[in-house]
Amino acid sequence: MSSPDLLSGLLQGNRRALARTITLLESQKKTHQQEARVLLEHILPHTGNAFRIGISGTPGVGKSTFIETFGLHLIGQGLKVAVLAVDPSSAVSGGSILADKTRMERLSSRPEAFIRPSPSAGVLGGVALHTREVMLACEAAGFDVILIETVGVGQSETVVSRLTDVFVLLTLPNAGDDLQAVKRGIMEVVDLILINKADLLPEEANLTQVQLESALRLQQSLAKVLQISALQGTHMEKVWSHLKSWQAQHQAQILHRRQVQQEAWFEDHLKALVWQQFLEQVNPERWASLREQTRTGKMDPVSAAHLLLEDTHGEKHLPENH
Repeated sequence: MSSPDLLSGLLQGNRRALARTITLLESQKKTHQQEARVLLEHILPHTGNAFRIGISGTPGVGKSTFIETFGLHLIGQGLKVAVLAVDPSSAVSGGSILADKTRMERLSSRPEAFIRPSPSAGVLGGVALHTREVMLACEAAGFDVILIETVGVGQSETVVSRLTDVFVLLTLPNAGDDLQAVKRGIMEVVDLILINKADLLPEEANLTQVQLESALRLQQSLAKVLQISALQGTHMEKVWSHLKSWQAQHQAQILHRRQVQQEAWFEDHLKALVWQQFLEQVNPERWASLREQTRTGKMDPVSAAHLLLEDTHGEKHLPENH
C-alpha cells in the first residue's frame, strides 16, 4: 500500500490502513521511520478532535472490566472507541502486554472499537512517544474517544498526564493503598475518582468516598468522586455525563494541557534522536571498557560518561574540576 493510499485508507477508517500505519510507527528501520514521519505530517491536520481519557488504578481494581463496560457504553452512544495501553515498566522488563484483547473479548469484537496492546521496549523515544503517535493515527481514523490505560506502576500517572485531556483513577472500597497515594502526589493530576465494586461493600464505599473527598479538598482539587460497579455496568452513564460536562467546562484547560504536551513531546523526541545518533556513532569497545571500569570502581561514572561523550563527538565534555 503506497503512502497516498495508506493516508486515504486511514482517513476512511480502514482497519488495514490503521494497522499498517502503526507498523510504520513502530518500525526501527530507517526507511520506515522516514515514511512514518511524512505520513504523520499529513495525519496531523486530521487529529485533535477525540476526547483523550487516561485511566489508572492498582492491580485488581477492575480497570479492564471498567474499560470494556465503559467502552461498550460509549459505542451504545454512537461513538468509536480506541483503547491503548501504556506500561512504562516494559522498558525495564522488555515485555509487551499481549493479552489486552483477551481481557476485553466483548469490546474487541466490536467494529467500533480498536484495542492496541502496549509496545515492547526499545521503541524510538520510549513508550509515551510511541503511544502518542498511535493515538494520533487512531484520531485520524475517526475514533471519537481514546482510552489510555496505565499498566505499569510508579511513573504511569506522569506518562499518561502527558498524553491525555482528563485523568481518571479507579480505586476500591477501603483501599488504603490509594489513600496513601494522596501523599505521593497522584491527587495533583487526577480529575475523577471512581470507587469500583461499590455494590459489594456499600458502607465501606461511602466511607472511602468521604475520605477521598476530604483529601481532595485539602489539595484544593476540583476532582469528583463517584461510586460504580464495572461488572454490573452501573452508573456508566453518570461517568460519561460527568466527563462530557468536565470537557465542556474545561476547554481552555484542555487546550493548555495539549500545548504543554506538545512541548514535552518535542523535547522527548529530540532526546530520543540525540540518543539514537549517539548509539550510531559510539565505539562499542570503548563503551564496554568504560562501563567495566565503572563497575569495578576504577573510574567514577560521571567521568566515564564525559569521557565516552568526548571520544564519540571529539569535544571535551569533562567538568572543569576533572
